[in-house]
Amino acid sequence: MNRTKTTKFLSDLLLHDRLLGVGKHYASEVSIDPWTNHGKRVDFMQFIPENQMSVSGIEKGTFICYEVKSCKEDIYSGNGLTFIGEMNYIVTTMECWKNIMDDYRDGMINKFLKEKHPESSDHYGILVAVPDGRTLTDEFENPTPL
Repeated sequence: MNRTKTTKFLSDLLLHDRLLGVGKHYASEVSIDPWTNHGKRVDFMQFIPENQMSVSGIEKGTFICYEVKSCKEDIYSGNGLTFIGEMNYIVTTMECWKNIMDDYRDGMINKFLKEKHPESSDHYGILVAVPDGRTLTDEFENPTPL
């Protein structure tokens, strides 16, 4: 599967697994400061209010940023990795995770993030697509072809 199709697959999976449902609020291709020299874009941004019954519940809500990355080259392309939420994630495949795992662990991704996106938080996680019925170990050892 090519990068475009992989990105669409991961985006659709993210939508159905995390973003759609009662009480969930999200937007895709979110522009932040688009009319400034510091404009950024987030693939998906989700807002989860603490509750939907009070103003304070909305004020205490959490913003989550998701950057969908189909491969290692996509991560290091310089596009994306806008982590401005209280929670931030790279959404990717197991094959990509295996390719970036050492970079993640030894701090290369953090170094790249600070150089290319200094305003981004360095607090982020990796969400890896794993098919239903597969264990993490099985998927890691033998990634499902897309």
